[in-house]
Amino acid sequence: MLSLAHEDVLLAAHANDWRDALNQAADALVAGGRATPAYREGLLAREAQSSTYLGQGIAIPHGTPDSREAVLATGVRVLQFPQGVEWHDGNRVFLVVTIAAQSDEHLDILRSLTRVLDREGVSERLASATTAEQILAELGREVIPPRLDADTVLCGFPARDRDELVLAGAARLRQAGCVGDGFLTAMLQTEPNALGQGIWLVQSRQDVSQPALSVVTPEKALDTRHGRINAVACLALDADGGQHRVLLERLLTLLEDGAGERLPGLSISALLARLLGESSTAQLASVTLLNAHGLHARPAKQLVQAARDAGESFGIIPSLRLEQGEGGIVSAASLTKVLGLGARRGQTLVFSANGEDARANQAALDAMVAAVKAGLGESVEPLMDQRPEASAPDAQPASDKVAAPEADSVVPAVAASPGMAIAPCWVMYQPRFLYEARSDAGAEHEAQRLASGIQTAREQLQELVNRAEGAEMAEILSMHEEMLGDPELFAAARESLEEGHSAEAAWWSAIDSAARAQENLADRLLAERAADLRDVGRRVLGVLTDTPLPSAPETPHVLVTEDIGPSDVARLDTSRVRGLVTALGGATSHSAILARSLGIPAVVGAGPSVLAIADGSELIVDGERGRVSVMPSASRRARAEEAIAGHEQRQAAAWETRMAPAITRDGHQVEVVANLGNTAHAGDAVERGAEGVGLLRTEFVFMAHPQAPDLATQTAQYGEALDALDGRPLVARTLDVGGDKPLPYWPLPREDNPFLGLRGIRLALTRPEVLETQVRALLMAAGSRPIRLMFPMVKDLAELRAARAIVERVRSELDAAHEAEHGQPLVRDVQVGVMIEIPSAALTAASIAPEVDFFSVGTNDLTQYTLAIDRGHATLSAQADGLHPAVLRLIEMTVAAAHAHGAWVGVCGELASDDQAVGVLVGLGVDELSVSSRQIPLVKARVRELDLTMAREQARVALAQPTSEDVRSALDSLIEQNAQPHPRQEEQV
Repeated sequence: MLSLAHEDVLLAAHANDWRDALNQAADALVAGGRATPAYREGLLAREAQSSTYLGQGIAIPHGTPDSREAVLATGVRVLQFPQGVEWHDGNRVFLVVTIAAQSDEHLDILRSLTRVLDREGVSERLASATTAEQILAELGREVIPPRLDADTVLCGFPARDRDELVLAGAARLRQAGCVGDGFLTAMLQTEPNALGQGIWLVQSRQDVSQPALSVVTPEKALDTRHGRINAVACLALDADGGQHRVLLERLLTLLEDGAGERLPGLSISALLARLLGESSTAQLASVTLLNAHGLHARPAKQLVQAARDAGESFGIIPSLRLEQGEGGIVSAASLTKVLGLGARRGQTLVFSANGEDARANQAALDAMVAAVKAGLGESVEPLMDQRPEASAPDAQPASDKVAAPEADSVVPAVAASPGMAIAPCWVMYQPRFLYEARSDAGAEHEAQRLASGIQTAREQLQELVNRAEGAEMAEILSMHEEMLGDPELFAAARESLEEGHSAEAAWWSAIDSAARAQENLADRLLAERAADLRDVGRRVLGVLTDTPLPSAPETPHVLVTEDIGPSDVARLDTSRVRGLVTALGGATSHSAILARSLGIPAVVGAGPSVLAIADGSELIVDGERGRVSVMPSASRRARAEEAIAGHEQRQAAAWETRMAPAITRDGHQVEVVANLGNTAHAGDAVERGAEGVGLLRTEFVFMAHPQAPDLATQTAQYGEALDALDGRPLVARTLDVGGDKPLPYWPLPREDNPFLGLRGIRLALTRPEVLETQVRALLMAAGSRPIRLMFPMVKDLAELRAARAIVERVRSELDAAHEAEHGQPLVRDVQVGVMIEIPSAALTAASIAPEVDFFSVGTNDLTQYTLAIDRGHATLSAQADGLHPAVLRLIEMTVAAAHAHGAWVGVCGELASDDQAVGVLVGLGVDELSVSSRQIPLVKARVRELDLTMAREQARVALAQPTSEDVRSALDSLIEQNAQPHPRQEEQV
């Protein structure tokens, strides 16, 4: 773990500008033996991707993954600029913390720095500091949340006197990692204070790493010379004396309830319940949850109805908690609160009733237990092992219901990212977050905690964006960062805070309610947003509860998990993760898209059985055909190894020839270009052989700013890509946002189905001044260089004409101004086109084609619109295949219409890099294939293996099939019959 020392701090530096400051930072790393001079380019490249300004006058420049070769030893240098330096994003920087890291060690410092940002006056103190000690003290102040859970509580300890209880409580805190040996010594030297009711308190700040409370009860009450002892509480105080107050309030809860005399004999669960506020007089009933997927919406609704029925029948509505205390105590009649518990199969539910009529209480509890045992409207099966899953932190409900696949079996899945991998598996489960449901600290205090947690999570996401390997990953993580800024989420959480809930409980209730509401709308993009919402929600919970993330093995492995969020993918160590398998998800889910961007072989939607596979079991992941081989036989493994070797040879050969054009064996050329979501990645695309950019997603220029970027900002951004392309064409899709990709400064009315609502060109035409500024910036940045303007979500000719009129007017104004200034017209290379992603546009392509220069087919959306299949649907997504003959027919119509009027056609969806589809698309007459940068060399190589006659035959055969499955089967047969088959990974593995 990285740490800062006095020698790492350089005071009173001066810089003329941010580049000068960055050069000084690089020099400091070189002088300290941490990096070679080449690391300077990595620092500059990172700033080109995104500003490393963190906040409060602090910037954290660090290199890109490609620059790690220039790191000699991991280290940090801190440079103070008392006068400040204006960073390239307009912020003023007083402290530069520059990092040379060989892996992800710098995240430890980043986590520490993010806690600095919430304190007032930090930038001023950093600027005015005169010693290294002052700066280190400011950066090192860390707020650690207090701890009280099942690991800090001990019940029924066989103690003979008070000192033994004190020592047991202190030892409990040491075992939990909250204190050191010095705390134990201090406990024995400190006289406990009597709080009343036989409860004693002893506290110390000595050797405390985390404020915490341990409560220890004896087997039975002790009568000693000190007085009666029912419990001893050991309190580990934090340094500033503030974080432990909430723990003291928990003790006061016991006293106010008069529970002291009844503490001996309580279980850990019951004692935690008292500390959380459950009345000691409440009647309790416990039952094990057997539902395969826990308390999800349907059984939770049944449980809530049972609680309401109990209220009507017996006059008492029971409360509900989990035995281990996660989630606190909630009303069993509140659907939102019950869902918020996140109860899983095997966990023990504890119902409580505290009415005046004991018989009515018991009747209500019996009704709740009976409802749960009956399955809450679902068929349930008993546990194989009666131990509750709550005691196993890695437990998952799915593996209880489905057995692991047999050895040498093949599990079908959805192909998500091409390639093949062989490695032992590691099954990763989501971390469990333990927190109190309610807080006595007050709504304002909890709101501040929540705001601080959200800010820290946003900074973490920005760091992931900065080091993201690929445009797709940066885009999705940027979207996650925007989600955290959603005021409606915070407002929903604030309502729960006002009701007395903790920041954690309020936040997750808001996240879960919003996610479930979106899932119920049955819209693909909203379904994806629901998964993304939970991903960002878990990130904030992790910050609030200081919950560590799952730790992956140090050795190469295949990652197996129920589902994986974008931030999980961003943390993957691609040097160790050989493949990815998820139980849920579709080929166009964000996890699949990100796996493709990283070049990791992946399959998704493999079903729950993969979660039951034992860690270390060898798997073969075939991301080309969508299958997982479990514990393969020697012969199956040998075939897979041979296929991998052939693929690696093909990749190596493709890389060597990546700069050559993609020309078929009989001389037909197809342009292969890049899909980009960030202008900073254009240079990388060219290095990988891109002949241009076929899709620049310009909306992420807008998403990167708190307000609409002005003309100068946009011109500079687009110019960066055009400079890197060095005369190669750039196809820029105009702003494509809407309800599915909202901008914080462009509020939109709520829509039941935003993907079919106001978005793309429809939305842009409601604010023509925004579209006009973007068109002006693109034309100004291009000058005489080739620029292609493409309008998204065009349904017919009328929308094209409205958008094109803006282009023609802006171009006329710019040309007139140029001629007036230079005395001659500027020769521009401008083309205008539309995306074909709505079936109506393909069906009317003949009427649109005379007024465009090109079409670009977005096969992802065209497929889902044509087949009426949500491509993020857990069970249907595999059927959303772009090789469906209906989709191919629309592409054929589009190409025919375009070529009849002298226009060209590109394909910019996932189908363009599908190995089986390349020949079909070439045979249909597609002129350009736009793919992710990593796929460019292989797609070029695939084109070179074809001849036009072969490709046209593949297209003819594909169009004649009734289903996408038949298309793929027929193409396999056709390729096998070909006299010169190209190397493929299609062994039966």
